[in-house]
Amino acid sequence: MRWLTAVSAAFVALFSAIDAPAVELTLSHGEAVQIGHRIWQNECGGTRSGLTSWNAGEDFASLGIGHFIWYPAGKRGPFEESFPPLLHYIHQRGEKLPQFLLPNDVDCPWDSRAQFLAASSSSEMKQLRNFLADTVELQADFLVIRLVQSMPKILKAVPTAERLKVEHRFERLSRSAQGCYALIDYVNFKGEGLLTTERYSGRGWGLLEVLEGMSDESPAANAFADSAARVLRERVANSPPDRHEARWLPGWLNRVATYRRP
Repeated sequence: MRWLTAVSAAFVALFSAIDAPAVELTLSHGEAVQIGHRIWQNECGGTRSGLTSWNAGEDFASLGIGHFIWYPAGKRGPFEESFPPLLHYIHQRGEKLPQFLLPNDVDCPWDSRAQFLAASSSSEMKQLRNFLADTVELQADFLVIRLVQSMPKILKAVPTAERLKVEHRFERLSRSAQGCYALIDYVNFKGEGLLTTERYSGRGWGLLEVLEGMSDESPAANAFADSAARVLRERVANSPPDRHEARWLPGWLNRVATYRRP
């Protein structure tokens, strides 16, 4: 697949610098920013306070417009950590990081949700919130990069006989801003579907599984939304009882319903 997108010169230069895999996206920088704002709305209602969150029952902070995961020292869970790579990207683009975020692979300084909430008015938290509010466009660009870098890995994991079908489905979606939104939001929301730690009963719930389950008869965005809803229902059905994931399903289904073609 080829990478084709109309973005700012700096965005193109960054892709070249990190040797990003080539996939085809018809998406301007402005459209990428609009998608970033939609994802911010999905994650925390587009609020400034929601840029620094730690959800009940989780072992990590959720930061920025994509609620990028950040683990404390010595605490790594089944989900892929995404906040340190975001910091690396923002630093690479020349943005100054708050001092306590240097080096940019630093662990989350708050060890628990209780500590995190207790520090909500601290100097470090205010710096973090201001930094995230000031870098929304860069976070949106990072979300696009995450998708671009995910697709070659996803295609490599697909059986050879199915690879062209999955590639075709991705390309159908990537031709429109609405389809790009669905792809970018879902891979940020539920991952690539490649980690063995992100599976229940051997079944994952990432972008790979959604693309595999798409119908080729419906409009691409609608088929993607239908497949995503099925995958998420299956995830809940397969989840351990102590995870109580059924409580999240209505919100998840509302979110993937926004992928449908307007």
